[in-house]
Amino acid sequence: MKISIITATYNSAATVRDTLQCVAAQRYENIEHIIVDGVSKDNTLAIVQEFPHIAKVVSEKDKGIYDAMNKGVQLCTGDVIGILNSDDFYCNNEVLAKVMAAFNDPAVEAVYGDLQYVHPVDTQKVVRTWKAGKFKKKYFYFGWMPPHPTFFVKREVYERAGLFNISLRSAADYELMLRMLVKHNVQVRYIPEILVKMRAGGMSNASLQNRLKANKEDRMAWQLNNLQPYFFTTWLKPVRKIFQFIIR
Repeated sequence: MKISIITATYNSAATVRDTLQCVAAQRYENIEHIIVDGVSKDNTLAIVQEFPHIAKVVSEKDKGIYDAMNKGVQLCTGDVIGILNSDDFYCNNEVLAKVMAAFNDPAVEAVYGDLQYVHPVDTQKVVRTWKAGKFKKKYFYFGWMPPHPTFFVKREVYERAGLFNISLRSAADYELMLRMLVKHNVQVRYIPEILVKMRAGGMSNASLQNRLKANKEDRMAWQLNNLQPYFFTTWLKPVRKIFQFIIR
């Protein structure tokens, strides 16, 4: 099977080389790497051109990162789709081979694993490890979610369940996974290994104000899917953190 990897970029010259190198180094052979750029003003595209493994490059204005991801999904021709941000990278060159081995089971429609947050400059320094644990639908009601950069999905699932909702600025990945796993009952498999390393300092956690906005959008994600979250999901963050720690 072919796997398509989407990387959305915008002025990503400082980090995108690590992202491109980790995909080029994967031992799995049938990879389609698609770059969707938001008309970068630095030398992002010049760096992209150094990597002959890249299948497609699109550079045009978009409505944000999730709009760019949607464009990438629509360009994909692979059986499986993964999204790797321009400041993230796979932890080793066997990641995609392990992911695709899980999809050898025809019942599996999605795969996810664990993630490590690393220092934004010294990427050898681990800040935190996110051990996702095995999936149970009820965990979503207590604030659980898979790490989105480790989330790989069959293309047919996007065709069935839809793309990212770009009206959500920071919770579109959460809403997509909620929609797929809870509303559409997508069959998912957990790989209990670190698959992706992410530089610390994401958009939704950059400030208290951004975190509050993200929590509001998390609640909207449930409403958009006509689902009713438990009280814990939206307000009792300390309880959620304790629960997440226990199930890890």
